[in-house]
This record gives sequence, structure tokens and C-alpha cells, in this order.
Amino acid sequence: MVSLPIFDKSGKEVGKYELDPAEIAPSINKQLMHDAVVMYQANLRQGTHRSKTRAEVAGSTKKMYRQKGTGNARAGSKRSGVRRGGGHIFAIRPRDYSYRLNKKALKIATRMAIASKIQGEQVVVVDDLAQSEIKTKSVAGALKALGVYGQKVAIALEKHDPIFYRSARNIEGVSVSPVAELNAYSVLRPRKLVITKAALDSLRSSGKGE
Repeated sequence: MVSLPIFDKSGKEVGKYELDPAEIAPSINKQLMHDAVVMYQANLRQGTHRSKTRAEVAGSTKKMYRQKGTGNARAGSKRSGVRRGGGHIFAIRPRDYSYRLNKKALKIATRMAIASKIQGEQVVVVDDLAQSEIKTKSVAGALKALGVYGQKVAIALEKHDPIFYRSARNIEGVSVSPVAELNAYSVLRPRKLVITKAALDSLRSSGKGE
């Protein structure tokens, strides 16, 4: 059982949140989390790389010199892959790197990532982050008060909040998403996870229903 301090937007501690990380994930499998992160990174690759074969590079196809009698190794076209300026022997072609792991495994990996953040004391619990108007300055002020400004931070809310999202989207290194849309990569990549109390309650209740 861990006791996480609950802060308000001014950085003042307003309570404690008692939580057993086993409620989020009974165990932490680093290999599963690694596999999930690699999958998300692979899916981000554009795969638009391409190089030319000997048929595509510029240059004459004429035999460079006669076959015998020069003392050199026999040679054909200057487009050969063994020569400077020649084509690639095994040319790179555009490809799709994306693949998908089992949906249940990805969900478990996400919960393991959050549990590992809790165990690593990299989670900041906030009582509420709701705003009445779109104002980036107030979000930046709250992050400074919480001691996470200037770091890579993932902010997890109970549900989508368009006002808060639009207020935070221009702050470098900050990502905002509903807790239900978190994945292992989005949790593990930033240094800190800032989560509202309501989002943490939602995460615990969703785990009990499994």
C-alpha cells in the first residue's frame, strides 16, 4: 500500500490517496511493457525510405574496359553496386512497419506502466484541473506549482476536457489525454504522470471489473 499526496493547482497538499499498486496491476512484466512500447514506436514510423538500384542510378551501361589483358579485375557497368555512385545491391524500398499486439495484452501493459510509475514515485495526483476558460498561462502556473514544468509530462484526466486540452497543447513536452486512452508508450515516455483524483478512481474501478 502506498500513500500518494493529493495536491491542488497551487501546489498545496490537500490530502492523501491510499492505493495498492496491485489494484492497478498485480505484477509488472518488463518484457510485455517493452513489447508494447516497441509496437507503438514501430507504428509511428513512416517507412518512406527508398534507395536506387543499379537500373535507376545515372551512368552509362557501357563496359568500363576490356575483359582481359589489363591486369584489373573484370568490370562491367559503372552502375555496379560495388562502385562509388553505383546502385544499392539490396535497395531499400518503402514499407509498412506497423503491427498489432493482442488487445488484452496492450491493456495489461498500460496498467503495468502506470503501476511502475507509482512504484517509481513518478506520479503526481491532483484533486482537479478543470478550467472555466482557455488559458495556457494558468496550466503552466499549475505545472510550475506542482514542480513538473519543463519536464516531459503526461496529464491524465477522467474524460476529455476540450478547454483544458486547448490550454495545455502549446506547452512543450506536455501531453493530455483521458485516462481510458493512455497506452504504455504514452505513460512510460514522459518523466512524470500527472493524474487527477477522479481519473485514478476511474482507473481503479475499471480494474475491478476485469
